[in-house]
Amino acid sequence: MHVIVHPIRLRPGISPARFEAWVRETDYATCPQLPSVNAFTVHRVSDDPDAKIHFFEIIWATSRAAFERDMQISAFRTLSADFSALASVVAEISGDPIEPGYLAA
Repeated sequence: MHVIVHPIRLRPGISPARFEAWVRETDYATCPQLPSVNAFTVHRVSDDPDAKIHFFEIIWATSRAAFERDMQISAFRTLSADFSALASVVAEISGDPIEPGYLAA
């Protein structure tokens, strides 16, 4: 499993509500078309227009290489273009977990 975290900043004039609607209606809905994605969530950080980060997303992928292959398919390229009109990724943090980790039963 490979985990990717992207802090996200909204573009000027884009409301958090508009971005959240796009996440729910488009971003989440496209995930089944990306074979490498096991899980994906977007988290709200701040509604303050001046905040350095408004959201962050976590992508759980089968591997970095598989996710990079998915980045080449049409569905992902469309998502990327739509996302770029709404927000920007501030940074990327990614890595593989130290197994076994902890998960409450």
